Amino acid sequence: MQADQEPIRTITLNGTSITLLGTAHVSKASAEKVRELIETGDYDAVAVELCESRFQALRDPEAVAKMDLFRVIREERVLMVSANLALGAYQQRLAEQFGIEPGAEQRMAIRLSEERDLPILRIDRDIATTLRRVAANIGWFKRLHLFTGLVAGVLTREEISETEIEKLKDGDMLETAFAEFARDREDLYHPMINERDQFMISRLLEEVRDNDFRHILVVIGAGHMKGMLTVAENPPADPAGTIAQLNHLPAKKRWPKYIPWLVVALILTGFAIGFSRDTGLGWEMVRDWVLINGVLSAIGAALAAGHPLTVLTAFVAAPLTSLNPTIGAGMVTAAAELWLRKPKVADFATLRHDCISAAGWWKNRVSRTLLVFIFSSLGSAIGTYVAGFSIFSRLAAA
Repeated sequence: MQADQEPIRTITLNGTSITLLGTAHVSKASAEKVRELIETGDYDAVAVELCESRFQALRDPEAVAKMDLFRVIREERVLMVSANLALGAYQQRLAEQFGIEPGAEQRMAIRLSEERDLPILRIDRDIATTLRRVAANIGWFKRLHLFTGLVAGVLTREEISETEIEKLKDGDMLETAFAEFARDREDLYHPMINERDQFMISRLLEEVRDNDFRHILVVIGAGHMKGMLTVAENPPADPAGTIAQLNHLPAKKRWPKYIPWLVVALILTGFAIGFSRDTGLGWEMVRDWVLINGVLSAIGAALAAGHPLTVLTAFVAAPLTSLNPTIGAGMVTAAAELWLRKPKVADFATLRHDCISAAGWWKNRVSRTLLVFIFSSLGSAIGTYVAGFSIFSRLAAA
């Protein structure tokens, strides 16, 4: 895509001129086009396809070094942080393979706007909200498929093809990361792209209403151009209401949270029945529970290259935490790993680069702690069901 090929359309929203610049998130030409337009001096505000969290991440790439891992673990945000690292690693692979800086046009818009004291309008929806609405739109199996597919794509040694680069030039970075799954799937495409088109037009309407802007330059991915133009033809009468609706997270179904407690109740009932029949049988069931649950969780911690004492912690903690749904084995093992191998400043500094390769995830103390959480939790979850079947098999055979 050459500099003169970036799609540009000017529309009017409530009397304010809005210039939409469709860019390629991996195109140097797009960044130069942003520079060319801002340097004309025709705009009194610049809007970017960023939410506040991504805006801060672009302005302060070292923000990851300030991450509080204990808080991430305690608030059970390990999967979200891991997914963000995987997305960042994918973009870093692009940068290193093709000499392209993903998001360069957004960085250019931010830098030049700050130099000229132009207001920078963050008009995109928060990425966490988008991912949660995507998750709410699909079943748990598809969520697992998305996450594992993303991780597999990041950890593969294969180079990113020119075809994939061309797709990036026409689309949206978030959509491209899930392109294998999102293409022709309305349940993914709608919250990932269409809703954000509506959100960004609504945000522009809010800015126009609250400020005396005459002409706004809007830097968006080319994949959003058509959708935003369509929304602008019949803009929302109540932008704030539209934004609130698009930010709303569907209420979680209540019944899934009772499943862990039901499993615990069944296991404890199995123990009670076993001991009532025969004390020896009861202790055999307890032994099975401890060994199966503890060993599988310990194997998970070991696969994550956890400290030997972390592996031992997994073995001891998993049989107990599995009987208490309010705390998971991963929380205990990750806390132990963090205490035993506290990440150094250098680990945070090289985190994004290390996460490009599989070896890097295991080498870096930060990402390895996340892996300990994930793998030991998975091992404990599998162990709970395997041990449960073993317990009731013994009861059936007794």
